Amino acid sequence: MVKQAFKFITGGLLLLWLLGQAAAGAGTRPEVQQVQSLEQATREAAERGLPLLLAFSSHHCTYCEQVEQDFLVPMLISGDYEDRVLIRKLNIDAGVMVEDLQGEIRPARRIADEYGVDMTPTLLFLGPGGEELAKRIVGLLTPDFYGGYIDRGIDTANAALDQ
Repeated sequence: MVKQAFKFITGGLLLLWLLGQAAAGAGTRPEVQQVQSLEQATREAAERGLPLLLAFSSHHCTYCEQVEQDFLVPMLISGDYEDRVLIRKLNIDAGVMVEDLQGEIRPARRIADEYGVDMTPTLLFLGPGGEELAKRIVGLLTPDFYGGYIDRGIDTANAALDQ
């Protein structure tokens, strides 16, 4: 009886350890990279022949977090978008500085203003010169269709690059 109890306990401890290892591994899921240099991001996308999906966000925007966690991160995890689009985010909170397309360090909010972005989340599909290649996605009104809107934007942007 003691021997069976020992097996049960050690088996349970092994299971808990394995679950802990799996949970630790789950914490290393990909993240959408924050843009430090818009010039570098557009150059990287251009070198790979891809459009840049740039998600404008802010720290206190729950919809931004939802877009990132429910759509953008799963896109990164799937690997299905690696050859279709380069995904980055740009935090436009006060005080955030970023290198613009000309290599000048400026407030991210000013870059958002130049693109006419006044609401987060806003997704832009950009070409090598920072030009918009597809219809932007503003807000998160219809989560059921949001992934389809992203796919359509990516397809449109890629078609524009191919011309």
